[in-house]
Amino acid sequence: MKSLKISLVQAVTRWHDAAANREYYGALVRSLQGQSDLIVLPETFTSGFTNETLHQAETMQGESFAWFKSLAQEVGSVITGSMVIREGERCVNRLVWMRPDGAFELYDKRHLFRMAKEHERYAGGDKRLIVELNGWRICPQVCYDLRFPVWLRNRYDKAALRFDYDLLIFVANWPTPRREPWRTLLRARAIENLSYVVGVNRVGVDGNNLHYSGDSAALDFVGAPLVELGAQEQTVTVTLAADALAAHRERFPAWMDADDFDLKV
Repeated sequence: MKSLKISLVQAVTRWHDAAANREYYGALVRSLQGQSDLIVLPETFTSGFTNETLHQAETMQGESFAWFKSLAQEVGSVITGSMVIREGERCVNRLVWMRPDGAFELYDKRHLFRMAKEHERYAGGDKRLIVELNGWRICPQVCYDLRFPVWLRNRYDKAALRFDYDLLIFVANWPTPRREPWRTLLRARAIENLSYVVGVNRVGVDGNNLHYSGDSAALDFVGAPLVELGAQEQTVTVTLAADALAAHRERFPAWMDADDFDLKV
């Protein structure tokens, strides 16, 4: 592992306007060209967090996915964020991990936010995604997943001599009234998993009149902020130090006392 440069794109997603969002986010991402290994966008960045899946969902053969692939190739960085995707009769809140060479990985949001009836309109995923970038193992997740520590547990594989992941990422549309749980849980996930954590939220007001205060952040392995964003449109790039993470895990090997368990989904 070497140090990893990661850019957080906290922005005002246009409501139900994929073309406008492609133009808007495309400009923000292009401004980061040459600065980052990884660029992180919010949850459902092409539409906003919507339950109108019939009209807002695109397919994997649609214009937004093709644009996302082209954008990663253009800027030469991995880009990630989630979109509303339709597959046959089911819709998913799908995170796309797009590499500059056009290869990609997918993660369908596991935990669906029932308080907004997401579970009635979307299908949930059942596989946790681990990707690799510059020697880092990274676990990307979506919004409400943040509340479920068992699903997110970072285990140590004694045979492979490695942790499940070194960086945990959350893309989100997390409204202002719940900003304290967002801020608190990001820190908790970093501390308990001996891992860096990055959370990227949106700002502004959506079509459901929900306000978003941002609070995107990059945190180190003890929950200390490397960067914290406010409530305005902002892009920021931060460097995660691999040697500092390795030193902490050796100095404070709490993983050695963790409980073994099997996760059934």
